[in-house]
Amino acid sequence: MSTRPLLRITGFIALSAVVGLAAAFIAVMVRPELIARRAPLATTPAPASTSSPAPATTIPTPEPAAEPAPRMQNSYAEAVERAAPAVVNIFTARRVIDRIQPNPIEQLFGDVAPRYRQRVEQSLGSGVIVDSAGHVITNHHVIDRAEIIRVQLADGREADARIVGRDPDTDLAVLQIDLKGNIPVMPFGHSDRLRVGDIVLAIGNPVGLSQTVTQGIVSARGRGQLGVATFENFIQTDAPINVGNSGGALINVDGELVGINTAVLAKNLGVEGIGFAIPVNLVRGVMSEILQKGRVVRGWIGILPRDVDNLEARRAGLAQGGVVVEKMYVQSPAATAGLRPLDIILTVNGANVASAQDTLTKIANAKPGAKIKVGALRGTERFTADVQVSERPRTAG
Repeated sequence: MSTRPLLRITGFIALSAVVGLAAAFIAVMVRPELIARRAPLATTPAPASTSSPAPATTIPTPEPAAEPAPRMQNSYAEAVERAAPAVVNIFTARRVIDRIQPNPIEQLFGDVAPRYRQRVEQSLGSGVIVDSAGHVITNHHVIDRAEIIRVQLADGREADARIVGRDPDTDLAVLQIDLKGNIPVMPFGHSDRLRVGDIVLAIGNPVGLSQTVTQGIVSARGRGQLGVATFENFIQTDAPINVGNSGGALINVDGELVGINTAVLAKNLGVEGIGFAIPVNLVRGVMSEILQKGRVVRGWIGILPRDVDNLEARRAGLAQGGVVVEKMYVQSPAATAGLRPLDIILTVNGANVASAQDTLTKIANAKPGAKIKVGALRGTERFTADVQVSERPRTAG
């Protein structure tokens, strides 16, 4: 065979290869993305095996997602929705008679017949509906001497209220309203389960703004000697309480009533964030007594005790400080039993007394007609007096 045709064929193939490589080089220079598009198709060949086929690609099993960490509660809307419908606004009105002072010219002519003018004094407050019969708990000072009492619910309904009973000694009163349709009722909690630091919400009618909710914590428990009421055992809170909040609800984060908002320290003293509420456990007992008897029956022996420290006791010539009988009603059970002013009360029925407030509370818990043993100190002599308990007068100190 001649080698010339073979050389021609070989030369043609070589020329074609050179032309093809040149065209590919030019294409890559002009369109470099052609290589990028094909890059994902490139794979690293698995090593050859003469014993078994290459294993299939394994897809990793995803690890189970970790449970999200519990979130801090950042909304109390559910608690408010549960409690707020039972918090009412209370509007009161009473007639006030003022004496008109004579002007300087009238005073020159000597005696001037007294003149008076009459005006209507209105005030605002709050209350809490506590049962389906329409009974409303509020503060006594909210309705004191009121001639007209009107209640407005959160849903806009209004009704006149009548006074069922009042207890000035704890600054509580029970009203009743008559409304058609469903009446929202506040669920009761337990104030003895409150801890300092627990979150609480105050709901009321501050400065006539209609229903308002404020938030704070329990700052302290068992506060007394504030001069607000005879028997004081307040919950202290920094939830803002303003004029018109009196009688409103202090609730926990479950929307349950734990207190009745009552007082705030005077802001003109530069004090902020200190308010007080009556514990619901005390409210429950007072309400039960009023609904059953129309009043709260408490024990009384006719003494006015006061806390005296050791320094003051030495100045008064007393053997020690403690709960001192500062005053005593004439012909009272205590006087009849032989107690005297300046006696130091040590025990009531064998239980030590911690303060004047504690002494009054222990006596008040005794049933009228019963006898209690009062341990006391007169000078340096200890003695015990058997005192027959009477019912506490409504105007007693």
